Amino acid sequence: MVSSSSDPLATRHSTAASRENVREEDALKALSAYLADDMRACNQAIIDRMQSSVPLIPQLGAHLVAAGGKRLRPLLTLASARLCGYQPSAENQRHVGLAACVEFIHTATLLHDDVVDESTLRRGMASANALFGNKSSVLVGDFLFARSFQLMTADGSLKVMAILSEASATIAEGEVLQMSTQNDLSTPIERYLEVIHGKTAALFAAACRVGAVVAGRSEKEELALEAYGTNLGMAFQLVDDALDYAADQQVLGKTVGDDLREGKITLPVLAAYDSGTEEERVFWKRVIEDNEQTDADLPRALDMIARTDAIKTTLKRAERYAHKAVEALEIFPESELKALLVKTVLYTVNRVN
Repeated sequence: MVSSSSDPLATRHSTAASRENVREEDALKALSAYLADDMRACNQAIIDRMQSSVPLIPQLGAHLVAAGGKRLRPLLTLASARLCGYQPSAENQRHVGLAACVEFIHTATLLHDDVVDESTLRRGMASANALFGNKSSVLVGDFLFARSFQLMTADGSLKVMAILSEASATIAEGEVLQMSTQNDLSTPIERYLEVIHGKTAALFAAACRVGAVVAGRSEKEELALEAYGTNLGMAFQLVDDALDYAADQQVLGKTVGDDLREGKITLPVLAAYDSGTEEERVFWKRVIEDNEQTDADLPRALDMIARTDAIKTTLKRAERYAHKAVEALEIFPESELKALLVKTVLYTVNRVN
């Protein structure tokens, strides 16, 4: 866990952060409050664009909206635009449209992922596929992807479309790559990192970069925000993978141990396998590679992960990405919003206590 008193990630921007008096766990609430008007407009755009003459689409859309979520990705688009000095007008709300676009891309992938993973919980509620069925979830996910491309087209920037469409393709590649590594304990850590870059970090990066694009800033600033998003996304997914073995179900928002049951290769598993005894490696091969599991296997896996410090190993790597995310913001002048973006990084790596 990153210490706010001794870790350079926290102390480098301690003055700005202390001005905000924001606890790390409240970072997203503070960022949402700072961007409250923009987020209200974004949420309304999401609701409006989920409307359809086909009744099932708004019904499923209402379920997704009710499920809530951090809305972190659209927040990053709005924050990046504002950090770069974007000044919207009644006629020009590009940042709002693109933030909604980013959320549609993300939500579409979640709908598809839950079908592929056969998940029954999402954000602590019944998943859409559990309530509406797999076919409905896949098709509404397709609808949301289509809506996202409508929003890209409406924005009118070929550069924005290139960034977001490339991110969409990278996400799909990341999901396919994850499927190809499933149940394979010989997966190198580098391949695992490639998976999480594709499935998570690519959209974080794109969400941040388009904020700089709509503000008309230099490529240097675009790339700095892209680097911030990439490294934040990597840290975020690493912590998510740790939480699957270190959180209770209420905190996690999905069933604890889902990754184990699905045979997903994540860093906690790879670290525990590499550090385990021969007997423990036999266990991991049975439950992951052979997919032969009993009710007693999850508690045993949690015990092995704790004994081998696999969570600590995962969090240390997450902290390295977090440092890079904070460093990427150094080209921007100190401001309240920059301090909140730093706090968002701290929040990300401190979700495992």
